[in-house]
Order: sequence, then C-alpha cells, then structure tokens
Amino acid sequence: MDKIIIRIDGAEIKGKPGQTIMQAADDAGIHIPRLCDVEGLEPQGSCRVCTVKVNGRTAASCTQPVADGMEVENDTLEIRNYRRDLVRMLFHEGNHLCPCCEASGRCELQNLAYQLGILQPDKYPYLQPVRPVDASHPDVMLDTNRCIRCGRCIRASIQLDHKNVFGYIGRGINKQVGVNGKNLAQTNVDIHDKAVALGTCPVGCIIQKRAGFFDPIGKRRFDLHPAGTKVEDS
Repeated sequence: MDKIIIRIDGAEIKGKPGQTIMQAADDAGIHIPRLCDVEGLEPQGSCRVCTVKVNGRTAASCTQPVADGMEVENDTLEIRNYRRDLVRMLFHEGNHLCPCCEASGRCELQNLAYQLGILQPDKYPYLQPVRPVDASHPDVMLDTNRCIRCGRCIRASIQLDHKNVFGYIGRGINKQVGVNGKNLAQTNVDIHDKAVALGTCPVGCIIQKRAGFFDPIGKRRFDLHPAGTKVEDS
C-alpha cells in the first residue's frame, strides 16, 4: 500500500507504510506533544505524553504504526487532562525550580506545562528528591534532580555517539540516569557528543559548563517559537 489514510480529530491525513502516528501527524502539520521522543533517535514510548486514542483505545503515538482507516483522537478534553496529570507528576517527582534554572526558556517540560495551562502543579505531593550533582567533568555537569527519565541522553550516547556513557540505575521511584563510571570525569563523555548537545536533554539535567544563560529573556528558544503553536518566522 503506497499511502495510508487516517483521521486525526476528524481531519483526514495521509500516512506512509512504516510511519508512526506521530510521524504522520508531523508531516501533516498536526502537533502531538512529546518529551521522550526527538528527531534522530529511535522512539522509546516511555513518557506517554504523546498518548492518543486509536479507535477508542489509548496508544503512544511515537511507537504506534499507522494503519488504514485509523480514527485518532489527539486534542480532546480527556486526552488533555491525561497529559496534564502526566506533566504534573513529572514536576512533583523532581526539583524543577524554573525561575533559577539554566534551561528556563528552552526547557521542553516547562514549555509543555505552559501549553497545557499548568501554572502551579499542586495536585500531587512534592517528593523533593535530594540527589548529588555531578560536576566532576571539566565541560559537562549532571543534575539528576531535574531528570525526567526520558532516556534521550542514553539513546543518543549509544545510537549517535557509539558510546555507553549514560544508563538507568535503580528501580521504581528511585530509577534515575547514571553514568558508566564513578562520575562523569571517569567516563569518555566529550563536550562535542550528541548526548550532551543542547536540545538532547529536554530539561536542565545535562548542562554544558560555561554556556549557562547564554540567551537573554525574550530570545530564548520557546520565547520565539513555543511548541504546539504556529509562530510565523520574522
């Protein structure tokens, strides 16, 4: 089959064999929120923020292949509320102090909260973890208090850098990103690695030293082009 016809919120779009719902939606200019998915990396389907309803059943749009005749619900009150709860829990599971965070203005979690209308995520109790900050490397710092366990740094290190710098450690609520040595200084991570490049980590967990607050307010990534909105280039 050369083309696949699906409907997203009633709009008919064309997909291609092998595409996911998210890929087909992106091609059609339909925004589906996401955190763990990013272009260039294999989808993981862990954050579930991209959840949609497919023929009445929930599915992660970043991993669900398109099929002819699919009816997809993306922008409904039920799905928006589901996503709000997921984003709220991510805020409550970590320490996200946006006003003083180096990633403010380019943080995808922060932008998604604004997009979903979350101004004060007070629905759940704060867990307030206290995790050590790894500043041992001369060029890169790791602050897992801000980590949302999206796995983007892990996949980038393996798939793009052909290294194995990052990986998950712990289980359940104690699961977090760790490194393949005692600390970052003992790994083969490099400032030029894709895993530590700006835009790989969606929050402020992986930080390049001597590059903080490089864009002034008003010129930051999401000041200029908020995700999920149509902003014309100037």
